[in-house]
Amino acid sequence: MPDQPPAFPQLPPGFRFGTSTAAYQIEGAATEDGKGPSIWDTFAHTPGRINDGSTGDVACDHYHRYEGDVALMQQLGAGGYRFSISWPRIQPTGSGPANLKGLDFYDRLVDSLLAHGVQPMATLYHWDLPQALEDDGGWLNRATIDRFADYAAIVGERLADRVEHWIPVNEPNVASMMGYSIGMHAPGRALMFDGLPVAHHLLVAHGRAVQVLRAAGATSVGCANNHAPMWPASDLPEDVGATKLFDALWNGMFLEPMLLGRYPVDLAPLLVDEIHDGDMATIRQPLDFYGVNYYNPMRIAAADEEAEMPFEMRELVGYPTTDFGWPVVPDALREWLITFRARFRAALPPIMITESGCAYDIGPDEHGVVDDQPRIDYLDAHLRAVATAIERGVDVRGYYTWSLLDNFEWTEGYTQRFGLVHVDYETQARTPKRSFEWYADMIRAQPPG
Repeated sequence: MPDQPPAFPQLPPGFRFGTSTAAYQIEGAATEDGKGPSIWDTFAHTPGRINDGSTGDVACDHYHRYEGDVALMQQLGAGGYRFSISWPRIQPTGSGPANLKGLDFYDRLVDSLLAHGVQPMATLYHWDLPQALEDDGGWLNRATIDRFADYAAIVGERLADRVEHWIPVNEPNVASMMGYSIGMHAPGRALMFDGLPVAHHLLVAHGRAVQVLRAAGATSVGCANNHAPMWPASDLPEDVGATKLFDALWNGMFLEPMLLGRYPVDLAPLLVDEIHDGDMATIRQPLDFYGVNYYNPMRIAAADEEAEMPFEMRELVGYPTTDFGWPVVPDALREWLITFRARFRAALPPIMITESGCAYDIGPDEHGVVDDQPRIDYLDAHLRAVATAIERGVDVRGYYTWSLLDNFEWTEGYTQRFGLVHVDYETQARTPKRSFEWYADMIRAQPPG
């Protein structure tokens, strides 16, 4: 008989298993203890922007319930927790002195995590720009870079002695393209290619924050970039060309400056007017880890000549999909990791999977059990893909699943559930799903290290 695969994915000793969240999606307490409004507060309160008309005003009420949520992490056996810090909770208008009550909240959260054996991974910017800065131009305004560096210094001074890993900016490609180029996310600007300065400013802000955090004593600083393999819709030259262009915009425009200190050759002319002396060296800070947020590959075709953009997304057929409609392609994660290493080699630091997860709208049955087998299958397959990449020589150090809790899923509101823990948004009751139990069992089944 052939050897049976192990019951659980097997990762190397010392591999970090974690979960991820973001402040606006779970915290609530939108106006408490001195917090100012963010662009997502404004956007979510604008009629027609959120599919179910909801906001993050309460979300999962994590601001008041964090101790119970940290206890769930300990129950899970997760070694790490990636969370984000709300900039307007620290600086209500994005500048000026720190709001001490906001800092105190994250101080308590970090201490609670450590007391429960969970190592913190803090993200400084997960899209909740203070509205006052947006009123001054937001990320189109180069001055926002300086404001971000000031904010990073405040947080680093308070927390760098206890936070294991730091991420300055989450998914600068999504923040720039979805927020400023096509307008689907906050702040809702549809500038198309005129939104490219936002991408550059976010990258420089990343580099400045790396410098500031290190000066404050941070010992591990990386990134969390959303990456996807790009597959052309056909072998036609126009589809292949459109795919290469979108790959440069989505992937290359962020990883090449961080790792190589340059923009992709096809995009460099579009950014030449934005680059100040020293910018590229600032962006190319040595990283202690490279964070990959992975969900699915994308299928790209050339758009019609009259379209606003020269490329368009096509459905990826032949694969199961999540309830969000995203294709489930675990092998594409293996493909991305192996290709990434082959391309960058010595320039590539150790990799962390800083987000990977799936949405399935499965609630408690009559016995209170949330039987989310599709999520178990997803996690099992994606962790095995990571294990295969490691066997092929890719240095992957951890996997943080998105997400610990069901939460406010941006423009989808509360209609998409990504959590290992089910949240009843009316009562705030937490119910660990079967995937939570599976993840805990999988962690316990790992080799000691």
